[in-house]
Amino acid sequence: MLQSLPRAIHVSIRKAQGFALIDLIFVCGIMGLLCSIALPRLLLAKQSAGAASAIGSMRAISSGQLTYALTCGSGFYAPNLTTLGTAPAGSHEPFISGDLGRADTVTKSSYVIQMSAAGYGGSPSTCNGLGPGLAGQGFSASADPADSGNLRFFGTNANALIYEHTSTLFSIMPEVGFPPAGHALH
Repeated sequence: MLQSLPRAIHVSIRKAQGFALIDLIFVCGIMGLLCSIALPRLLLAKQSAGAASAIGSMRAISSGQLTYALTCGSGFYAPNLTTLGTAPAGSHEPFISGDLGRADTVTKSSYVIQMSAAGYGGSPSTCNGLGPGLAGQGFSASADPADSGNLRFFGTNANALIYEHTSTLFSIMPEVGFPPAGHALH
């Protein structure tokens, strides 16, 4: 006699693969909420970093001008950034870094940096090729934010102090002495 064997019943259980649509919507919602909280702080951090870079650029220009006046300009200052960015004869090192000395107006870290010095007729020619009468007795430099959301403006001059104000200092910064507006950073 043949005995019949019980048939094995195969039940397939489906495993859930991936995420459900509601899971994806929930995760995207949480990420959106976190981004909306973090974005204002991120913008403030970017502005603070740009301001720190602008202050550093003002210090570099002030230091470069002092070195230029003492070693190359016979006591006179360079009239623009490209002159400070030109190395003296026999040297490969300019008075300021290449990113500041590549043009007379430079945009760096969301700040527009510029410098000027009125030529003094009695100034001699300098060691880096500047002709007589073009170097100045003082200088003024400024760093103005490139975007309108930032209200920190910086400037410096032959006094070697860095000033801060809520509007541009370039037009009001004297080449020597204190500006009529703003305050010195310490």
